[in-house]
This record gives sequence, C-alpha cells and structure tokens, in this order.
Amino acid sequence: MWDTILDRMLARLVSHGRLRVIYPDGTARQYGAGPDPATTLTIRQPRTVRALCLSPDLALGEGYVDGTIAIDQADLHDALALLVRNRTHGGLPAWAGAGARWRSRLAGWATRNTPARARRNVAHHYDLSDDFYRLFLDADMQYSCAYFTDPGMPLDQAQEAKKHHIAGKLLLRPGMRVLDIGCGWGGMALTLARDYGVQVTGITLSRNQRDTAQARVTAAGLDGRVTIRMADYRTISGHFDRIVSVGMLEHVGPAHYRTFFRRLRALLAEDGVALVHTIGFSEPPHPTSDWILRNIFPGGHIPSMSQLSPAYERAQLWLTDVEVLRGHYALTCQHWRARFEAALPEVRRMYDDRFVRMWRYYLVACQAAFEEQWQGVFQLQLARRQDAVPATRDYLYGADRNAYLHAAQ
Repeated sequence: MWDTILDRMLARLVSHGRLRVIYPDGTARQYGAGPDPATTLTIRQPRTVRALCLSPDLALGEGYVDGTIAIDQADLHDALALLVRNRTHGGLPAWAGAGARWRSRLAGWATRNTPARARRNVAHHYDLSDDFYRLFLDADMQYSCAYFTDPGMPLDQAQEAKKHHIAGKLLLRPGMRVLDIGCGWGGMALTLARDYGVQVTGITLSRNQRDTAQARVTAAGLDGRVTIRMADYRTISGHFDRIVSVGMLEHVGPAHYRTFFRRLRALLAEDGVALVHTIGFSEPPHPTSDWILRNIFPGGHIPSMSQLSPAYERAQLWLTDVEVLRGHYALTCQHWRARFEAALPEVRRMYDDRFVRMWRYYLVACQAAFEEQWQGVFQLQLARRQDAVPATRDYLYGADRNAYLHAAQ
C-alpha cells in the first residue's frame, strides 16, 4: 500500500527533471521526463517508504543519515535540488500542503524561545568544537551569508565584503557605541572596532563562542574597545549609537519578533541606526523543516517579511532601507560544502560517520534551498528617526562612500 501511495506522490511531484527510485523489493520506477540524466534514490526498508509518505522532509533526511535511503554522494545535490524545485512548483499533494500550512500556524508555539530554551538551542549547535567549524568556515569564522560582489571571489574575501557592506549601512563614526547581538566568534565586533574605531559590546548565548571571541579580542589587543558577554538580548540595558545583528533573528521565533524589535528601539539612541541581517522568505510564511528543527537548529524559524513588518512597525521603527541578497547564500553554502568534503579526514577524527552524513545533508540541503526556493537574505536598516540616515544610498558606494567616511573622521 505505501509503495503505491509514494509512487503516486512522486508521479505528481516530479515534473521538472528526472528521478529514479529503487523500492525495497527491487522495483525501479522513473519519474519526470526530459533529457536530463535521472538521479537515483534507493529505499532499503519498507518502513522508510511509509515514513516518506507521512512526513517527506523528515523521513528523507533521517533516511539518508541512517542509511535506509541511499543517494550517491555525487548525486546528493542534484537529487535534493530536484525535489526542492518540484516542491516549490506546487507538486506535493493537497493534503501535504495542508499539513505544511498547519505547521506554519503552529510555528509561534513550536519556536517559543524563552531565555532558558534559547540557551539550550544555541548550545546544541554552536557549542560544537571550534576546531570543527574552522575546517569549513573562513579565517574569521563568519557563519552567515557572505557578500559576493563577484561570483568567483574567494570565500574569505566575500565574508570581508559582507562585514564592510554592513558597516557601510551602519554609518559608523569613531567612538560610537555599538551593540552586536549574536556576535558569534567575534569577527564582526573585531572588524568594527579595528577598522572603524568604535566601541563594541558583543553578546552571545554560546559559552564556547563567548570564550573564543574573548580570546580573539585579547589577542588583537582590543580589550579596551570590545567587550564580549554571554547574555540574552532581552536582558541588555543602556543606549547604543548602532546595533548590528547578523544571523541571529533566525533563532528568535515568531512569538518573540515584537519583543526583539521593541528591544532594538529601546536600546537605540534617538539618532541611532540598526542593521538586521537574516535569512528570509520572499513568500508567505513557511514552517521550519522538521529535519532541521530536530537535528540542526532546534527552535529555529526563517521569517517572511509579512511576519517581520508588523513587529518593527508596532515598535515604531523606521524601515530606512531593505536589501534582499539573492544567490549569495547558495554560493556561501557551496564553499562550505567544498571545504567540508576536503576536510573529511579531520572531521572523521572528531565525529562518527552518522555526524558526517548529517552535516553533509544539511549543507547540501541548504544550498539547494537557496537555489530553488523563494529564499534569500534580508538586510533591514532600522532607525527611530527618518533622518538618521541619508535620503539616498549614495553613501554606500564609490566616491560618495569615501567622502562620507572622510567627513566622519
């Protein structure tokens, strides 16, 4: 019975590209049409067929990780990209779409990240060994979307470009007080203090990141200009000229968006500017991938703009600029994947084969999602006053940017 149900699901789903599926009894079926070579997915156990019918996203990831679904490593990206592409084009049956809409409505409850729960969620992912993250991140350990002014530029250069692009939107002047919410391993805080002469307070919920960031600050001789704290954004007080948050809003959850933006407003000086960099959907809200929630980012949620705008509007913040980075994160994930695979001997000395397969699947799935879904990165520039930033974007580019920076010295 379950073989028949899955067969019908895939026959309806796959209209772009070709997929070959080998069922547990050895039967091989092909879905889709066209000249493209078919990627092959082998299902080894009958229970996996049932799981794919009931919860496709979760079952596919779990099946790959535990080995009950076999996809050649060389074909994994093509297979996931094909499935995401067809799902994006509405190929799932009506009941599956209804289930996704129901989970989306429950997202506020499922991602109710209280301070205690938020700390546990962050520790699950970010308190892995720093040595592991160093294997595939850039030298500055930027674990967020890079900014590729040229698609062929190296990852380290693209991550530097990201930091300086954000710094430009913050309109920094020497001596300003900057709050970095979700400071990670300290790369943004170090760059802003060293290159722009500001005073930075970085906060994180990861003990591991806090310790590493503090060690980096001391090694750079910036103890007097950068402070790293293990703290929740809801507990911070004081006023800051600038606030930056990169890759942290994905961990806040819809139930807390209003709190987050109210805190931004309360912490900003009257003429202050904030820059929030987050993954986002350019379509109605989606539920978070069940597999991602269970294995990678518990409590995580990627927002749609329709979820964010009521929150910053109610906080009485001006949206002074918004930029959508399209394609940049797919390139970032592609670099991370290549580095991860190149470092497999070192990874295997740290973790078992299941961990390797889980992280391979995670990195490939992320790349496919950014390539095939309505998914990009939002950079929201926010202020308490409309005149806190120039009326045009000229200050960000070329001679106008140089003139602005010179005048700010």
